Amino acid sequence: MSPELVSILVLVVVFVIATTRSVNMGALAFAAAFGVGTLVADLDADGIFAGFPGDLFVVLVGVTYLFAIARANGTTDWLVHAAVRLVRGRVALIPWVMFALTGALTAIGAVSPAAVAIVAPIALSFATRYAISPLLMGTMVVHGAQAGGFSPISIYGSIVNGIVEREGLPGSEVTLFLASLIANLLIAGVLFALFGGRKLWARGSVPTDGATGEGDAGFADGETPGPGTDATSGTATGTGPATSGATPATPATPAAPTAPASPTAVAVRPGREAGVTGGTGGTGGTGGIIRLTPARIATLTALVALVVAVLGFDLDAGLTAVTLAVVLSTAWPDDSRRAVGEIAWSTVLLICGVLTYVGVLEEMGTITWAGEGVGGIGVPLLAAVLLCYIGAVVSAFASSVGIMGALIPLAVPFLAQGEIGAVGMVAALAVSATVVDVSPFSTNGALVLAAAPDVDRERFFRQLMVYGGIVVAAVPALAWLVLVVPGLG
Repeated sequence: MSPELVSILVLVVVFVIATTRSVNMGALAFAAAFGVGTLVADLDADGIFAGFPGDLFVVLVGVTYLFAIARANGTTDWLVHAAVRLVRGRVALIPWVMFALTGALTAIGAVSPAAVAIVAPIALSFATRYAISPLLMGTMVVHGAQAGGFSPISIYGSIVNGIVEREGLPGSEVTLFLASLIANLLIAGVLFALFGGRKLWARGSVPTDGATGEGDAGFADGETPGPGTDATSGTATGTGPATSGATPATPATPAAPTAPASPTAVAVRPGREAGVTGGTGGTGGTGGIIRLTPARIATLTALVALVVAVLGFDLDAGLTAVTLAVVLSTAWPDDSRRAVGEIAWSTVLLICGVLTYVGVLEEMGTITWAGEGVGGIGVPLLAAVLLCYIGAVVSAFASSVGIMGALIPLAVPFLAQGEIGAVGMVAALAVSATVVDVSPFSTNGALVLAAAPDVDRERFFRQLMVYGGIVVAAVPALAWLVLVVPGLG
């Protein structure tokens, strides 16, 4: 067996073990790099570490550190409240608010699972309270996260653009971002139309000022609250995620029905009571309304500064984010102490491990060997669509970022032939490998499944699995048709 084939089989084993045994793929990849590099490729430690992505390490740590500070001091809570108030509580727009919110969070640097973990409990609580399909709300959150996931300063965008640059391929940050944004936006539109979005327009608006009002919580005549919801108070019941941290409401008498709590009240972070004051992480007000504090204003300014520095002055996203995080940490050290532990260390390990192993593959010639094999199919379009489907299928059960980190380098020799446009191919691979994160076997899909209160979880699991299968079957072919076929040389 040739050394190149051995290294490919080891990569397959890494994916299988990571998927079936819940072991971090990056740790497995480091071990594989050591074993294959030493025993098969005859590399020393310096040769193995030559592929370590130091620049991406700084991006991952810096951006997630800055975002963790934003979570710790309540800036993300304020963004959630502002988004709901922006549409004045219109029920039909709430799924789109959650889509836009998760997209904005990932676009400014949040790791996709982190953004979903923040928004999904809030979104699914809204779904239960106002009888919105949990499948609609959950998938809108995940697709929103992927819509913003490839901005030039995002984690996914920085990783893919960094890989493209390291491999010497022509790239376009704007094309990559727009491809993912438009693809997920179109999918969200279809979902909204199919899963009750049109009926939501018949609903009224829900209060957004924390005041108690009259009426039926924004339900149209004849409609009733969703399962697990108190019909008189609108307060979600059951064992789902906490929605406000406040004590459950006492059912009102028929003579004095009470409107549901404000959506802003359900947006309070778990473990924080509505109306608590004091500290940078508190609500800064009463009635569950989160107000701007100096720490939050500074954090919002830092996020804007990061965007301007990277897009306007072409500064390194990782170093800029670390610098801004250090400034905020110096001014508010309590927040920074909590934030350090929230840096996406598992993602850092994953990316650095996989790319280090890919570096070993490059050193021993496996990349060239595999690329020539794909190109040897003789039909460039067929080879391209096969790569898209490989990315989608594997990513539905494993790491999206990990599979992109492996597939793009494997496609380099094939793309170097010039018959397929590199920009479109990379965008198609990125879209194919990330839209499938709605699968309940992926991190994002699992977070949505776990965040849904008062649902039949087995049924919801089947719904996510079927929907994920449809996405895996349809999207890679569509991405190939739209992004790859027009670029055929």
